[in-house]
Amino acid sequence: MVLFLIFAGLVTIGVIDVVVQNLAIRALLPKNRILPESDFLFGEKQGTHRSDTATSLTSPTGFCPPISILKPLKGLDDALAHNLTTFCHQAYPDYEIIFALEEKNDPARKLAEEIKKQYPQKKISIVVKQRDYALNPKVDNLIAAYEASQFPYVLISDSDVRVAPDYLREIIKPMEDPKVGLVSNLIRGIGSRTFGSLLENLHLNSFVIGHVAVLNRFFKMPTVVGKSMLMRKKAFEEIGGFEPVRSVLAEDYVIGDLMDKKGNRVVTSGYVINAVNHYRTFKQFIKRHVRWGKLRRELAGIGYVSELISNAVFMSCVALVVLGPTTRTLSLAAAALIVNIVGDYLLGKRIKAAPPFFHYLLSPLKDTIVGLIWFVPFVSRTVMWRRHRYKISKGTLLVPIPDKKAR
Repeated sequence: MVLFLIFAGLVTIGVIDVVVQNLAIRALLPKNRILPESDFLFGEKQGTHRSDTATSLTSPTGFCPPISILKPLKGLDDALAHNLTTFCHQAYPDYEIIFALEEKNDPARKLAEEIKKQYPQKKISIVVKQRDYALNPKVDNLIAAYEASQFPYVLISDSDVRVAPDYLREIIKPMEDPKVGLVSNLIRGIGSRTFGSLLENLHLNSFVIGHVAVLNRFFKMPTVVGKSMLMRKKAFEEIGGFEPVRSVLAEDYVIGDLMDKKGNRVVTSGYVINAVNHYRTFKQFIKRHVRWGKLRRELAGIGYVSELISNAVFMSCVALVVLGPTTRTLSLAAAALIVNIVGDYLLGKRIKAAPPFFHYLLSPLKDTIVGLIWFVPFVSRTVMWRRHRYKISKGTLLVPIPDKKAR
């Protein structure tokens, strides 16, 4: 009985966590400020957006300093052309887009050149340079683009990000406060077309966006998400630029932490942007979250335990295994599943994600898989990244592991 009560208590913590996530999202995101997912999936082949014409005709007034957008590219992501062209439709007076690649024969280079020709009126440049300076390949890719940037505000934006035309004018608003050094965004996953991408988007639209909102709303702890990072260039250079993060896995977290320690405010904008996941495989989903788990364990320390005890579905499954399928444990598991499905559905509805209700029946499966992945960092601290093997040490520092065959 005592053991059951312990499990019931842990499941209750997870249920409360689901409720708190929904409350945080409701507080941060008024419904009328979020465009439905379907708007961003419309016209992918044409590279158009339903609100492009209506929004891009009017430019904002007031605080609109010029912005340099850095776009690191590597291969052809899902609907990459449409993702990139949404940045060419910004209702903003002055900005530049710098596409950064490491290899001349990368297929993304040809696409970037086509976009540059398609939008001759935009300030678009393409930088191709392989430095092998940073162990973090994203950072290595960004350095040359940063050096080519000409404006006092720099926005790092991943290639899978898709935005509405008011993105720049919304993300710049917190920068009116001179004490703000970095602005990040809440992320919504869109466009599921495979089992793996559905699991990915369900996780982004529940655990990830929910906990970012909770930390921001109730703990006043902005969480930097590397998919969208607007920085004041002066503040970024005060922390040493890319030098402190050239060999870490969680460059976004470290940059935000250094900014905060330097006295520059780090802000999470209530403006939601989209991460496009069309064709992610189940294997890719597993590998991605194993890597993220190893990253979070090194960053969170003992706090990493909170991820497990807040996973109501997984804890109820453990109760079933340990105590057997009794009336109590089955009822506990049923309650956890119902709360999980309904909670994720309501959160998804609030952020206007498109999956129909029956897709959320996979939420318990997703949380069970994530619960099992939680244990992996305790038996392995290595990651494979672009054919190289690294050990993750304190602060997510990457330590190269020599190739035995090369000896």
